[in-house]
Amino acid sequence: MQIENEFQVAAPPDRVYSFLLDVNQVVTCMPGAELSEVVDPTTFRGRVRIKVGPITVAYNGTARISERDDASRVATLQAEGRETTGPGSARATARMSVEEAGGASRVRLVTDYTVAGRIANFGRGVMEDVSKRLVTQMADCIKAHLETAEQPAPAQPGAAAAGAGAEGAEATARGAEAAETTGAAAPAPSGPAVTATLRAAKPVNALSLFFAVLWDRIKRLFRRRT
Repeated sequence: MQIENEFQVAAPPDRVYSFLLDVNQVVTCMPGAELSEVVDPTTFRGRVRIKVGPITVAYNGTARISERDDASRVATLQAEGRETTGPGSARATARMSVEEAGGASRVRLVTDYTVAGRIANFGRGVMEDVSKRLVTQMADCIKAHLETAEQPAPAQPGAAAAGAGAEGAEATARGAEAAETTGAAAPAPSGPAVTATLRAAKPVNALSLFFAVLWDRIKRLFRRRT
């Protein structure tokens, strides 16, 4: 059975191609996949869990990059695995290509696969739906990695306030020093300084607060009985 998928990424093709061939990065974007061993730069072992209809199947297997043409940004990946809790098996060959598309990248995946076992009872329509869902999730993750890195880091809106807060704090310190010398009351801190102080406050630990209240109630209960 053959299934074709494609998606676009707003990043240079060479960068997208390199990311897709870096197993340590791309495995984090594959739903249900876990990398267990890097045998060599082109061979990997791992585990993948796939949900098809009401059935969830886990496979232990090996994948390897059998062919690659870096100049054309084309690579072929072969994978095979066996069910961890049944006699089923799966084998797939995926051809991946990355093309330039108007300043972005278009990734094409053509996958030929054979499955045996419980999952083979589902028809082509169900398998295509599952494939599209998995590729969509993977594409969203890849975009989150590459497109975010392409954009310049936005200026932090709190930077100006922090600077003003620092100046206000410094002015307050000078006022306090003058007050200590002259005996006058120290001036109240300005608005930005108060804001900076509030931001520096540590968040409340809700779990600790819960147990503190619970312990207090227990102590009160025992006091009433005694």
